[in-house]
Amino acid sequence: MKSNTKSIEKILIITLGCSKNLVESEQLITQLKSNGIEVSYNKELSDEKTVIINTCGFINDAKKESIDTILFYADAKNKGIIDNLIVFGCLTQLYKDELKKLITEIDEIFGTNNINQIIEYLHFKYNKDFSDKRFITTPSHYAYLKISDGCNRKCTFCAIPTIKGKYKSVPIEKLISEAEYLAANGVKELILVGQDTSVYGIDIYGKNTLASLLEKLSRIKNIEWIRLHYTYPVDFPDEILSIIKNNDKICKYLDIPFQHISNSVLRKMKRGITKSDTLKLIEKIRKKLPNITLRTTLITGFPDETDKDFNELYDFVKETKFDRLGVFIYSHEEFTYAYTHHTDNIPMKVKKQRYNSIMKLQKNISFEKNLQKINSIINVIVDYREGDFFICRSQGDSPEVDNEVLVKYADYLTVGSIIPVEIYNCDHYDLFGKAIKKP
Repeated sequence: MKSNTKSIEKILIITLGCSKNLVESEQLITQLKSNGIEVSYNKELSDEKTVIINTCGFINDAKKESIDTILFYADAKNKGIIDNLIVFGCLTQLYKDELKKLITEIDEIFGTNNINQIIEYLHFKYNKDFSDKRFITTPSHYAYLKISDGCNRKCTFCAIPTIKGKYKSVPIEKLISEAEYLAANGVKELILVGQDTSVYGIDIYGKNTLASLLEKLSRIKNIEWIRLHYTYPVDFPDEILSIIKNNDKICKYLDIPFQHISNSVLRKMKRGITKSDTLKLIEKIRKKLPNITLRTTLITGFPDETDKDFNELYDFVKETKFDRLGVFIYSHEEFTYAYTHHTDNIPMKVKKQRYNSIMKLQKNISFEKNLQKINSIINVIVDYREGDFFICRSQGDSPEVDNEVLVKYADYLTVGSIIPVEIYNCDHYDLFGKAIKKP
């Protein structure tokens, strides 16, 4: 298949899935703009004749969204509304041949990490001078920094190693250059992401260098907050705890996906950790960082999860009282060990009941923690205005996945600023505050 490159002047890019996909789309946008192309992103189609879709293939719901999006623009091509339809990303990495056969309107399909190939296919030039630059699609005061890709873990529910391949750290010097560029363009908060940030640097430098990366990023002028996501509990780098404690720029925030607590389920998930190990790690973190905001994700309904296993998970959440918590209903995914070696034998009704039970418990825990913050003063970053409030976040809140702080409108507040606010009320998840005007 060949692209109708003569007519390509404007391109619409649609990004589905996680923040790591977003970074890849931003890198693609940068390359396209360096070739003089007008690029729109994540909006309704207007006069663009070429559409590029960055797909997600992590779980069934994400796959369905990706396919529905492709079909929508395939229909637009059949109606003559667009000329070119290109897809890439996680879904296409897994199902390239199937998609080519089923959706013939697609002009070309790429997998992951194929930006240079996409640019070449469009007959544009891949500009190496822009390899550490990014066009930011998030609000201009925060950006995601992808410090690694791929994964060497063997979790039986996850297809990421198949999709992304082996673990690959991004060299420190490239990350520093990219972060300096982001800071120079107004970014104040860096959110570090990767499939597994706990082992950053081992593949390049022969040792864990996450602590060194955090310390070097914190020296960059105008970067005020650095947030760390996706730290795997096995091989957790203890040395980062001191840096988080002693460096004001590092958010007192850790995202550690524990997934379960029952030893039986953890073994079947091949998580490489036990209940005892998990509890010791949490105790160590909270002892070193009493004010840490601890976030985790869990899975309900994994194959053979018994009532006893689930009750153990429920009690774990009840006793640990995580500050932030998300739950996934187990999805039986192709290209995973669990798909070929376990039967998806927990009824969906039971999976949902267990999911709802954990979420209800966490809702009450969140409310209890929020009540304790009333009358306190905290710093927040201002994300956007909505009606009579500015929607803000504390150091304990990552965008889109965590809580918010609603601050009463004041004409001296600006989006992107970091301000002190006094908390005067709360609901189960969000805080309500009043800005403290600096003299």
